[in-house]
Amino acid sequence: MPLILFNKPFQVMCQFSPHESRKTLADYLDIPGIYPAGRLDADSEGLLLLTDDGKLQHRISHPLSKQPKTYIVQVDGIPDDHAIARLKGPLDLGDFVTQPCEVRHIEAPAWLWERDPPIRQRASLPTSWLALTIAEGKNRQVRRMTAAVGLPTLRLIRIAIGPFALSSHPLWPGEWREVSTSELA
Repeated sequence: MPLILFNKPFQVMCQFSPHESRKTLADYLDIPGIYPAGRLDADSEGLLLLTDDGKLQHRISHPLSKQPKTYIVQVDGIPDDHAIARLKGPLDLGDFVTQPCEVRHIEAPAWLWERDPPIRQRASLPTSWLALTIAEGKNRQVRRMTAAVGLPTLRLIRIAIGPFALSSHPLWPGEWREVSTSELA
């Protein structure tokens, strides 16, 4: 049973079936029978785990498994202490309240690849970076969280899921690697 770490590029659909206007996982992975354990929307980049084992897929992606997911987020604006405290939650997003999470202001990562196309730059509004670690993963949750505190997301990269991190398994966008499932134990 393979466990595949894949660095999903920007604007790639998190599916194997064809899409009318965008690349999909099938453009990068030719491994029969694997499926994503969780998803990233087309506007997000970074770590995605795939497997052919349904039980393992469930164990990784189900909210009750509490696999922490870490994201780095470039936002419009500079977060103050109040915004960071609100992000740490719980934060009411209208249709649900987030669980408490870890949030910290970070420097722009020196190791990060350029995005194609690049994010918009506005001279009148500075940008900054945050690192967020959440145990849930509702649809567009991190984007909704940053918007709720007045810091719209410009770029979102998932860098870790549970014990698997791009820092310990370096992959450029579009690259993948098979790893041992024993790290999940």
